[in-house]
Amino acid sequence: MDRVPVSLKEKSYEVLIAAGLMQNSGDLLAEAISPCRAAIITDDNVAPIYLNTVRGSLEAAGFRTSALVLPHGEKTKCLDSVARIYAFLSESGITRSDALIALGGGVVGDTGGFASATWLRGVRYVQIPTSLLAQVDSSVGGKTAIDLPQGKNLAGAFHQPSLVLCDPAALETLPEHYWLDGLGEVVKYGAILDEALFALLEETADGGRKAVMENMIGILHHCVACKAEIVSRDEHDNGERMLLNFGHTLGHAVEVCQHYEGLSHGMAVAAGMTAITRWSEQQGLTEPGTSARLTALLDRLGLPTALPALDRASMLHAMSRDKKKGSSGSRIVILDRIGQSRVMTVQEDCLEMLLAGLR
Repeated sequence: MDRVPVSLKEKSYEVLIAAGLMQNSGDLLAEAISPCRAAIITDDNVAPIYLNTVRGSLEAAGFRTSALVLPHGEKTKCLDSVARIYAFLSESGITRSDALIALGGGVVGDTGGFASATWLRGVRYVQIPTSLLAQVDSSVGGKTAIDLPQGKNLAGAFHQPSLVLCDPAALETLPEHYWLDGLGEVVKYGAILDEALFALLEETADGGRKAVMENMIGILHHCVACKAEIVSRDEHDNGERMLLNFGHTLGHAVEVCQHYEGLSHGMAVAAGMTAITRWSEQQGLTEPGTSARLTALLDRLGLPTALPALDRASMLHAMSRDKKKGSSGSRIVILDRIGQSRVMTVQEDCLEMLLAGLR
């Protein structure tokens, strides 16, 4: 079993990576916290496949379980869902001595995590991510959030899990759409921090999903270790952690402008990474050839490399409301080259030039 520590000043935990972890989730959780009431939050895609396995393992280890099944999809990441979770936690008698289990993809993890951060001012929770995007990114680092009509992830809290269980066997049942969604985030880690990971993806891309899955333990380790290292130095996203938002300023704007009904998160991020790198290379900020290399990999993996045609004013408005905006301007992430990145603060006129150059 691969164990990746997330070392923080106030609370440290482990990310465990191995095939078959869900079948042993109860015993693994009992090593991190004493058996207690465990409220499981999942969705209607995941529940029929994995809920009974996880619930049975937890109960065999002495946990008393209850479960709430939410609708799948980004629209579930909202205040109404949080209210449903609060009612469920109340009915289940969940106290600060108990725990919430987020079993599912990024939507379940973000929404369940936000509810656990705010129920009784904070109860323990565990992430059992079942999507590639959640396993490599959203389940690690303690960012929890829901979407508002004004933008994505605008209401949230930093609330670290007690344990993360990454079972790559869950990816075998992942529909192709969600597989591609996660690959966008995997490429991001290679692009901003880890050229070895980027090169591994280049080596396996032509072999399709099967070849990537054969290297999945290593891929998960690369991504989780990168994020754990950054989070340990910048838990609350005040500096270096912003590098993890490469492609997200444009990607989130696309999601908002399409009302979360167009490109999904990882695909929007892929298109955003391509666009920002093409622009930064044109401005002389990025090593020549970087954009071509990034675009080629995304193409080979089947990810989008062009932003959809959207109203420029609406895109600019969404970008200007991005949560990463500071008092001195908007903060965007650019590549110096593959494996090396930095945060750059730009003014609105620069965002206008960027969008104009994308047409």
